[in-house]
Amino acid sequence: MNTTRIRRGAVAVTAVALLPLGISACSSEGGGSDKASDGKKSEAPKDSSKQEKPQASGEFGPACKAVPKTGKGSFKGMAQDPVATAASNNPELSTLVGAVKKAGLVDTLNSSKDITVFAPTNEAFEKVPKADMEKVMSDKEMLTKVLTYHVVGEPLSKEKLADGSYPTLAKEKLTTSGSGDAFKVNDEAAVGCGNVKTANATVHIVDSVLMPPK
Repeated sequence: MNTTRIRRGAVAVTAVALLPLGISACSSEGGGSDKASDGKKSEAPKDSSKQEKPQASGEFGPACKAVPKTGKGSFKGMAQDPVATAASNNPELSTLVGAVKKAGLVDTLNSSKDITVFAPTNEAFEKVPKADMEKVMSDKEMLTKVLTYHVVGEPLSKEKLADGSYPTLAKEKLTTSGSGDAFKVNDEAAVGCGNVKTANATVHIVDSVLMPPK
């Protein structure tokens, strides 16, 4: 009888001793699954944010790849400033910005609302014959007319570029045409990067300088 009681007591003690180990194992497994689910939750916003960027931005065209990813010259940075200031932060538009300053149009462009600017790149200005460029730059009235010919007094979305004719601030009309991501202005200047937003304007970066009708 004493031996049987001793054996039963030993079994009971062993069971009690093993019980915390079982609870601990279950607890660690549960903690691991919680951590895994937490990890998945933390990754989800990153994935969704990556997917949202292309949808939120309406920029289009091959030249958009040259726009800086971060900083004031990026799409996000340019959207915070009025158009002349935003352009000054883009190294590809430095010649245009210099011309705008020389013509005294910085305040005019920055204070205008809901305008569209067709912005020629530095390479676009380089395509203009040197003698013609020097003539325009030395004549403030002519320079002003050329620059304001690149500005339309209303926002022009991608859809409006398909087939349009719009009056400019130079009081001369320009035309737009195209489809998909390929659009031209006056059948000569191609839109390299379109629908760039600034605080007060829509910018379409073009590969040629637009000359108003004589």
